[in-house]
Amino acid sequence: MIRSMTAYARQEVQGEWGSAVWELRSVNQRYLETYLRLPEQFRSMEPVIRERIRQKLTRGKIECQLRFDLSSTVQTDLILNESLALQVIKSANWVKLKSNEGSINPLDILRWPGVMAVEEQDLDIIATYLLDALDKTLDDFISSREREGAALQTLIEQRLNSVKNEVAKVREQMPSVLQWQREKLQAKLNEAQIQLDSNRLEQEMLILAQRIDVAEELDRLDAHVNETYAILKKKEAVGRRLDFMMQEFNREANTLASKSINAEVTASAIELKVLIEQMREQIQNIE
Repeated sequence: MIRSMTAYARQEVQGEWGSAVWELRSVNQRYLETYLRLPEQFRSMEPVIRERIRQKLTRGKIECQLRFDLSSTVQTDLILNESLALQVIKSANWVKLKSNEGSINPLDILRWPGVMAVEEQDLDIIATYLLDALDKTLDDFISSREREGAALQTLIEQRLNSVKNEVAKVREQMPSVLQWQREKLQAKLNEAQIQLDSNRLEQEMLILAQRIDVAEELDRLDAHVNETYAILKKKEAVGRRLDFMMQEFNREANTLASKSINAEVTASAIELKVLIEQMREQIQNIE
């Protein structure tokens, strides 16, 4: 199923220990980039969180944020790292002595990272709840991507149908284009009072027909349409494949435009380029 790379999900979890909120948001990105914002006491969960995201997502710039509020009713033992606290105090006194100014605030010492910690066993229990909530957030996040991806798929399929219509229109016009070119060549020969035998005229027309023949380009455009439809049905990340197909579409549309000697064919070639660009813009946001 097609997934957009733009999505948002939010999940709140509550327990006796307090409450927490996960938020996930993403925008399009060529590769997978994950940015985490976690409370200090849960920094150790970062590798696990990154791995869970990597298992479920393949592309996009992902911002993952955890907000945590510990319940005031929870009796949590605080652990004082006395050795680190003494080092901080000693360093603060040294700076005070050298600068001959300032004062030492005990609360600032306690706020120093690592001086105070919550009992590890309590955090392990809370982390289990948080990771379960993260999985639910990821599921909601992916569902959001899929819903937007379905809308993008509809838009792309509409453009593909329009491409098929333009290809059919050009193919239908080619016999009349060749006849128009034949008459134009004959008129120029008559104006210049040049007489060519029928064999020579047919040879000239054959050379001209080969020069402006776009049947191969039209066949390839039809093939690209069918291949794009097949890619849209794949149950995997297809953004890069679709991006490659747009390059192939553009190549054929450019060749069609360069061979055109008719206003209607030129208009169809321009319309094809517009449709391809519209699809390409949508595909930039597909995982």
